[in-house]
Amino acid sequence: MKFFVDTAEVDAIAELNDLGMVDGVTTNPSLIMKSGRDILEVTKEITDLVDGPVSAEVVALKADDMIAEGRKLAKIAENIAVKVPLTWDGLKACNVLTNEGNMVNVTLCFSANQALLAAKAGATFISPFIGRLDDINLDGMQLIADIRQIYDNFEYETEILAASIRSVNHAFEAARIGSDVMTAPPDVIKKMADHPLTDKGLDAFLKDWEKTGQKIL
Repeated sequence: MKFFVDTAEVDAIAELNDLGMVDGVTTNPSLIMKSGRDILEVTKEITDLVDGPVSAEVVALKADDMIAEGRKLAKIAENIAVKVPLTWDGLKACNVLTNEGNMVNVTLCFSANQALLAAKAGATFISPFIGRLDDINLDGMQLIADIRQIYDNFEYETEILAASIRSVNHAFEAARIGSDVMTAPPDVIKKMADHPLTDKGLDAFLKDWEKTGQKIL
């Protein structure tokens, strides 16, 4: 499974990228606001840092305006994936931008029917929001499973990009079900390395090593 980092904080992206943990980046208006940076400036910096797709989101609501914004964002770098919402206008924009040779990430997906429409419109990525479904007592992972089955049934090339990942369990389940990509905040990706038994075992090893009185360096 590919790892995308869900942030506009360049330092956090760089740290994970140096470890080979970054296959792409997703941003959105909320993350841009949090970074306090100009959208075009920070997006260009991220695309220079990361080889994989970098999602940059339009903010218009009408198809023609989304297309115009998408074209401007796509000029930032070759690895831009224009992010559009899963509305009827968003699907229109997706189709046009895809046919012009751009990567398109269709976001805010909450149903398998929406994901099917996005694939038909030519989306490069579909972003189902797991955590937000869980918030209203629906099963976000079941949506991933449903989309996986539909896409496999008809061999759609659209990649499932599990979004709104809030825990290491979300990351594990998305991988187990067969999501092509997950996008998660840097702290969630780092927490995937944590386990209490690892800490306990390391502590025991170090205590035993100390008793030997030896040194490696």
